[in-house]
Amino acid sequence: MPSRVLRLPEVRMKTGLGKSQIYAEVKRNSFPPPIKIGLRASGWLEEEIDEWIEERIRLRELENRAYS
Repeated sequence: MPSRVLRLPEVRMKTGLGKSQIYAEVKRNSFPPPIKIGLRASGWLEEEIDEWIEERIRLRELENRAYS
């Protein structure tokens, strides 16, 4: 099944990040980059955003084990 393309408001709601933080993380290569979907429009692949969230969860679990 093809991934949906999420626009910025959906990405913000899904991640809890603000616009500036999203673009700063993209610049640092620590957040999936957007794809062009039109001349003046871009969006993010939902699958990549979901993977990013899952990675944050895995990192939290590893940190919790390290402190236990």
